[in-house]
Amino acid sequence: MQGSYLGRFLGSTIGLKILMAITGVVMFGYLIGHVTGNMLLFAGPQAINNYSKFLHDSKGLLWGTRIILLGAVVVHIWATLRFLKLRSDARPVAYEVKKPHGTTFAARTMYWSGPVIALFIVYHILHLTTGTVHPTYSKNVDPTTHTVDVYANLVEGFQRPLASGIYILAMLAIGFHLSHGIWSMLQTIGVNRPNWEPALRCLAVIAAVLICGGFIAVPAAVLLGIVK
Repeated sequence: MQGSYLGRFLGSTIGLKILMAITGVVMFGYLIGHVTGNMLLFAGPQAINNYSKFLHDSKGLLWGTRIILLGAVVVHIWATLRFLKLRSDARPVAYEVKKPHGTTFAARTMYWSGPVIALFIVYHILHLTTGTVHPTYSKNVDPTTHTVDVYANLVEGFQRPLASGIYILAMLAIGFHLSHGIWSMLQTIGVNRPNWEPALRCLAVIAAVLICGGFIAVPAAVLLGIVK
């Protein structure tokens, strides 16, 4: 009985929207925590390096968060692809003319911004987590904590315009994705009264701007010489 219900749930567009909303909330929460940690860069090397040491010393917290986040990303991608498939099957004949009227720019970029973000996540891991594509990553060790010098890695990594450019463009894609994603999540959970729409859309945009603006501030500050 439960399996049958789960199958119907995952086989419906409503169920998939709920699944995308739940996983979206998980990723949104992670982004808030991540950007808050990044802001410690402006407090100096000791602040962000001590924060990094705390995370790496708290292995249960660190790996628990990573596993939950990875699960949310995988399920979110699966639910999105499944949703698109069901919608395509329900309307097998494409319209001759696609009319974007009534949709926002963020909504129209939703499905290409997703793949861009997925590719960026891979680059981000290789750049600042494993150091695979970071030329000086393994050389930067904090003499106080005896761990990777996160401050030096961020500064030296973002002093390269190409790396900073990739991050800034990716954050813009995330901003558009977040803006529409937050709005869609609110609709999915039932916060969709017509008279609330302007305020909720504004709230979604503000949240996206604050989060992505915080992420962009880091490479921008390094490029401008504010953080050295």
